[in-house]
Amino acid sequence: MKKIVLTGAAGNLGKVLRGPLAAMCDELLSTDIAPSVGELAVNETFVQADLADMAQIRPLLEGADMVVHFGAIVDELPFEDLWGPNFVGSYNIWQAAKEHGVRRVVYASSIHAMGMYPKTVAITPDMPHRPDTYYGLAKCFSEDLGRMYWEKEGIESVHIRILSAIPRPGNARALGTWLSFDDLTQVVTRAIDTPVVGFTVIYGVSNNDRSPVDNSSASHLGYSPNDNGEEYAEAILAETGPADLNDLGLTCHGGPFASAKLGVSPMALMGIPDDD
Repeated sequence: MKKIVLTGAAGNLGKVLRGPLAAMCDELLSTDIAPSVGELAVNETFVQADLADMAQIRPLLEGADMVVHFGAIVDELPFEDLWGPNFVGSYNIWQAAKEHGVRRVVYASSIHAMGMYPKTVAITPDMPHRPDTYYGLAKCFSEDLGRMYWEKEGIESVHIRILSAIPRPGNARALGTWLSFDDLTQVVTRAIDTPVVGFTVIYGVSNNDRSPVDNSSASHLGYSPNDNGEEYAEAILAETGPADLNDLGLTCHGGPFASAKLGVSPMALMGIPDDD
């Protein structure tokens, strides 16, 4: 593959993906609104750019085979704050992909596109959206955008609905939602090297015994996760109190995002380990 473009290259997941992506292509162009991503691979270049500015984004996709679009604000904020990077940014990526003949976009979607489904329902990739926040709404928009550009313009896309991409599970919910960094790399790799994907939605989750989602309809990607959050279960559950069944954060797939007020960040409630 000649060229892959990675957006969100300075983010936590972008840092994980840069090395594996560089190994898959002649040229990796990494971009982020941050001024730097640190040391670059031999075949990697970095361009600082704002996703919301088409004049900055359009030239980056010239000559690209694929775009791995992980750039966004990864939190719930007021709608106006998310509009540029999370909504307009996705439009700019797909429209620039169309203009430059890019074959495929691999998009970091989220469980929060489906976050208001109760945990008693095992959600599949083809069920209707039920976003839990403005952040989740942006993921719904981008998934529908990807479907439209596939059906109208022939641009393939894989939308990875990431659950909890973290170094290790930090709470009871994450025992089912954990996506290890090794499995993240695998699902992105499968999204790139699968010969034909059309429009595909897949859940980004490891091989957890308590996984709340069903990926059987996306088996054509060949994603076979290896890690399992169950190895952390004994220690985590020993410290977990009784569940409050009136708390949407405990009874819905979106976790704290489901119980958060619209426009208010719930990230501090999620118990994510700090390994940085």
